[in-house]
Parts: sequence; structure tokens; C-alpha cells
Amino acid sequence: MVSRRNFFTGAGAVAVSTALVSRAGAASLPEAVIMDKAATQPPLMPPNGRPYNPVVTLNGWTLPWRMKDGVKEFHLVAEPVVREIAPGMKANLWGYNGQSPGPTIEVVEGDRVRIFVTNKLPEHTSVHWHGQRLPNGMDGVTGLTQPGIDPGKTFVYEFVAKRPGTFMYHPHADEMTQMAMGMMGFWITHPKDHNFMRVDRDFCFLLNAYDIDPGSYTPKVNTMLDFNLWTFNSRAFPGIDPMVIAQNDKVRIRVGNLTMTNHPIHMHGHEFVVTGTDGGWTPPASRWPEVTTDIAVGQMRAIEFVANEPGDWAFHCHKSHHTMNAMGHDVPTLIGVDQREVLGKINKLVPGYMVMGDKGMADMGEMEMPLPDNTLPMMTGRGPFGGIGMGGMFTMMKVRKGLARGDYKDPGWYKHPPGTVAYEWKEGGIAKPEPVRAPDADRMAAKPGEKVLQVTKPGKNHAH
Repeated sequence: MVSRRNFFTGAGAVAVSTALVSRAGAASLPEAVIMDKAATQPPLMPPNGRPYNPVVTLNGWTLPWRMKDGVKEFHLVAEPVVREIAPGMKANLWGYNGQSPGPTIEVVEGDRVRIFVTNKLPEHTSVHWHGQRLPNGMDGVTGLTQPGIDPGKTFVYEFVAKRPGTFMYHPHADEMTQMAMGMMGFWITHPKDHNFMRVDRDFCFLLNAYDIDPGSYTPKVNTMLDFNLWTFNSRAFPGIDPMVIAQNDKVRIRVGNLTMTNHPIHMHGHEFVVTGTDGGWTPPASRWPEVTTDIAVGQMRAIEFVANEPGDWAFHCHKSHHTMNAMGHDVPTLIGVDQREVLGKINKLVPGYMVMGDKGMADMGEMEMPLPDNTLPMMTGRGPFGGIGMGGMFTMMKVRKGLARGDYKDPGWYKHPPGTVAYEWKEGGIAKPEPVRAPDADRMAAKPGEKVLQVTKPGKNHAH
């Protein structure tokens, strides 16, 4: 972390204009703490105020506060930031306090909260406190409930955190640009009874997406659907940290969606129940077990489970193209295409050129091909058995026996007990049953002299 003193005097930093905030006024502002690390930070134990059980923000952190006359005061700074999406790629984004998403804000039900928002962007902004009950004039909709926060100015939001739950914050000012550039953050209001709905580990993160051309650094803000980087907290796998969990811990994972589409979030190895939504805690009688929950645009979900199965369990969006990086939407399908002739011609011009895609796309994750600067491989990340072949919205739950309560260090890869890993069948091993074909398989196969008709779906311009 970097202190406010360093923040306002550091290279390239632009202090709040003295014409707008006097020396005495600047001294009265709470510290504007910033973060310069992309790794998951330890939970912030409350140094004052009422007790609560803190969350862990995946590849993020919690914003410190100060208590002044019984009010919890925070300082958010809206500013351009550089975010490492994963090792080997950085993006020029907009965010808060040095990062995108901004820091998580944690308060307790009934707290009076005062948030100072300083704007260091090149245009006006605002902050909407998504899902909160508050006075209308604190809702943060530019032109409707407040004027925009012009560059260099500081605005103050103040309200009582009325209900516990999982919330978000983001601009309602030029939001197509500002949210596409990464301006968002998490807000947790803990229940006043810190034993209510208590869990052993409580994780949170936002779903967000970017369209950044290979070799470039800045998102295309006018993209509506065809994004090529799908992220947890502006990180793509293998840059997403694992969620480290002690075996038999009760775990909560809170997820907010500020992308332009829904995400079916899927967990391996366990089933869970949805215990919280945008509207608050779900009644126990309304819950049922799932392994996937769909999170629509603008929604929040809190899921809970007991981590009683040790291992390295995948946790990801189940839209398969959301677990890939630097996706090309116009790449043709070449499965079954004989490229030997064209390979010879291309090799005369580009020695060492390799054909790909004729057997599927997995070879893209294995080949070390040259890429434009600042570009992630489409499928990347390696595990103990080789290439994982995923990127984007993918991470792991590393469930281990004997971890201490506050231990979130990566324990390394899981050591499987003997006889618990899938293996190759070989002659002389256990009896192998004969495969059973579908009843009409013979009828569907081509007969001598017949041809098989290959059918493709209509193109994008077809009406249906």
C-alpha cells in the first residue's frame, strides 16, 4: 500500500487543486490509500467500530477508513490506472485508488458512512451505490440526483448503511465509457450481529470484461457484446489467484456481475446453496443444492457450502468462450481440413509456420507461438499434469486439511492419495467392456457409393 502523502507527491500524480480544496480542507480529508499490487491481500480486521468478520477480495483489497465523531470515513480517488490482467499483459484502465476494480468497502449494518470521492479523470464522474437504500440525493445519478463531479473536485456522499448484504459501486456518468474502462468496486454491509450467517472464509469478486485488441493496451469502449477478455476482478487466468480453503470450512463466495451478459458460475467437487441475492439473504426454506448458478447483468449472488472434499477444484464461468483469452471471433473452423499443401507454400515465406485447428484448438495451448506485445495466449496456464487449456473466468478452490484459520497462502498443487487419479488403460489390465453403438449408427454411416452430406448452420445474416 502507498500512503496518501506518497500518493499526492509521487511521480505523475496530480493533487487536488488548491483552488478547490484549501490546505485546511485537504488536511480534513481522510487518507486516500492506494494499492500497487495485483495479488489478493489479507482480510482487513476492523481496527475500530463494531466487530465484523471481514471478507477476502480475490486479487483485491479492502479500503481502510477512519472514525470521526462516530462516522466511518472513506476516501475514493477516481483515476486512470494500469492493471496487470495476467503476467505478460497490462491494460490502461480507469479505476479507484490505484486499481480496477476499486477497493472493497466494508461496513456494519447501521453504520453512518461518509465517502469522499476525488475525481482525477479527464471528465466528470459520479458514484452510484448499487443496491443500497439511501437518500435520493446520494444515489449518484449524474443530472438526476446530483451534478457531475468535475475533474479535480471532491464530492461527499453520506448515508446510513441500512441493510446487510452484498452490493457494488460504479459510475452513473458516461457509464458506457467509464464502466467499460473498469470503474467499479464491491461493497459489503455486514450484519450488526457478527455471529449471524457466520462462515469461516468469505470471498468476493466482480465479473467484468474488456475488448482489447492484441498488441494494444486500452479497451474499446463501444463494444457491446464481443469482448475478448473475460475476467474475475479485472484478472484473467492464470493471473487469478486461487481461493485457499481449509478442509471442512464453511465458505461463502460473493459474486457481482457488471459485464454485458449473464454468467453461469460453476463449482467442481461440491454443491452449494444460494444464500444471498441483490435483495438480501434468502430464507433457508427457499434454498436448494446447485453446482451452477446463473448471475445476470447487475446482479449479486452469495453462495455457501462446506468444503469437505480436499483437492484443487475448478471454479469458472460455464460459457466455454468465457474461459479463453484474446479470443478471435472471426477465426474459421478448420477441423478435418488438409492443410499440407498450403503449409508447404507458407513455409517458403514464413519458415517454421505451423498449421493449427485441423484437429481442434487444444494445440493452441501447447504451442509456443510468437504473439504481439502485451497479448495473452488464448488458452494458457499449467497444472501438475500439463496445460490446463483455460484462461479468462477460471480459478481454483484449493481445499486442504489442517490449514490455520487465517492462512490464505497458496499451498501448491494437491498431492493425490494413491489410486485416486484417472489413468491410461493398458493391455492386461482390468477387463474393458466393448463399446455400444447407437441403434441407428449403421444406418447413418455412408454405404459404398454413397456420400455423406455435411451441414453447417446458417451465417449471422440469416433471419433465424
